[in-house]
Amino acid sequence: MTASPSATRILHGSELHEVVIEEQVLNARSTVWIATADLKDMHVRSGRRFKPVLNAFDDMAVRGVSFRIVHSALPSSHFRKTLEEFPRLTGEAMELQVCPRSHMKLVIVDGSFGYCGSANFTGAGLGAKSPHKRNLEVGVVSTDPEWVRELISLFDRFWIGEYCDECRLREICPDPVR
Repeated sequence: MTASPSATRILHGSELHEVVIEEQVLNARSTVWIATADLKDMHVRSGRRFKPVLNAFDDMAVRGVSFRIVHSALPSSHFRKTLEEFPRLTGEAMELQVCPRSHMKLVIVDGSFGYCGSANFTGAGLGAKSPHKRNLEVGVVSTDPEWVRELISLFDRFWIGEYCDECRLREICPDPVR
């Protein structure tokens, strides 16, 4: 499944999990940026077993990987409860921004790999669900530097609050950036 260094590909089904999560996210060296409208405590492969993605993120944080997550609402109560078990993530390694207008689905790894598509950061979206339980999703992945820079720019503009000043949902926003 590994692409040539600057390939841009369309993926669907279990390819999304294999490429975005297993090949890229879990092997990040420095940063993982995620924008999603739905965030759940999905599971990822760990050898022959599966473990919650937050366990994997905590292991990655030990290696110095940091996370930025943009989400449309507070994550599910199960995700938040699991997150509380990882002080490293809640301390410094993971930053979370909540924006009710966010509906983007992006993953950027180490500033050199990007995913943009329909799948949320859930088991049925990017997780390791069986083919009979996963959503019918499609996404584009690339290591093309120009393409990835454009995704980084989109994420950055959102992260710094470029859309906050004129947002019409500001009164229901739990934490406006500006």
